Amino acid sequence: QVQLVESGGGLVQAGGSLRLSCAASGRTFSIYGMGWFRQAPGKEREFVAAISRSNGRTSYADSVKGRFTISRDNAKNTMYLQMNSLKPEDTAVYYCAADNTGMWEPVLTDYDYWGQGTQVTVSS
Repeated sequence: QVQLVESGGGLVQAGGSLRLSCAASGRTFSIYGMGWFRQAPGKEREFVAAISRSNGRTSYADSVKGRFTISRDNAKNTMYLQMNSLKPEDTAVYYCAADNTGMWEPVLTDYDYWGQGTQVTVSS
């Protein structure tokens, strides 16, 4: 089992940047495929980005492609989401998630462990 804790959210103006972190504890971090999801008020939780266990392969939702960058440091048991050129529609609670099978698909139900979320608010 792995425990996940997100940090780095906050209030930022449109066009600004934030970097989210997801710290993992418990089982060996490098065995998990990892992902970021977000949920805006009144909307379903949606995929943002995912990263493979060790070779750095990534995937992104079309809405964030070219603006967000997912990365991980297995030595530090931490995953990151660098968010640039933020837009008001990026406002949401952002969650990190771990896939026990090591996969890194953009499918919410594939993920076994979730953090508590961190709020990102982008003002216009």
